Amino acid sequence: MRTIEEVRRVQRLIERGLNDCQVARQTGIPRGTIRDWRHGKVPRRGPLGSRIPAEHSCPACGHPKHDFGALPAADYAYLLGLYLGDGCLSPNRRGVFRLRILLDRKYQGIVRECARAMATVMPSSRVGVLKHRHENADEVSSYSRAWPCLIPQHGPGRKHLRKIELAGWQQDIVSEHPEWLLRGLIHSDGSYSVNTIRHPKKTYVYPRYLFSNRSADIRRIFCDACDRLGIEWRVMTKYNISIARRDSIATMDEFVGPKE
Repeated sequence: MRTIEEVRRVQRLIERGLNDCQVARQTGIPRGTIRDWRHGKVPRRGPLGSRIPAEHSCPACGHPKHDFGALPAADYAYLLGLYLGDGCLSPNRRGVFRLRILLDRKYQGIVRECARAMATVMPSSRVGVLKHRHENADEVSSYSRAWPCLIPQHGPGRKHLRKIELAGWQQDIVSEHPEWLLRGLIHSDGSYSVNTIRHPKKTYVYPRYLFSNRSADIRRIFCDACDRLGIEWRVMTKYNISIARRDSIATMDEFVGPKE
């Protein structure tokens, strides 16, 4: 049986970008074992069947104990925004979960950015992109036992039918990087458009950001992030938040801009 120290060493090498063969040569651990660990199948027990000490492992998923403060904060805030908009967690065999983000296929820049952020947040798992045949959408996904720990908003049923609130450590990340959370929320459930209003004497043309979500909790998370950046917003309809003031549009343009 492998020790938690061996698991940690392998994960550090994976995070540095080494492939399975390179890690195997450095550690002497079989390539198949490293491949399993890369995809979240880490051992829950140590040598001679003893359990890995609780202080070194997560009791929920069996991964080495999570250090949320060491997460790549900007990438995590962006991925969280994408999940709150158009993401879900699906249980699979042996306690592994699949994180899925469904994105409009015509915005390949967003698809690539989502895949990069997902791989950065969970470097031990491979990220795949699936093109749906009957929908104009690409699905970015990754498998790991640890996803429910990193995204504790996961639960049964649709997000707008259950309570959505950020954990304390998530709130710390969002407070530090509200612009990245907003970028993820707009990229998943938002839009950028140019509106035209015609009057008899003058025609007005102005840009607008719109965020649409059926969950009141998620809309509040969006508005709170706007407040931290001094971005003015207003409730447009029951499920829609509009940003149209010139100064606020200029601020949003600095880190969001039109979708690509």
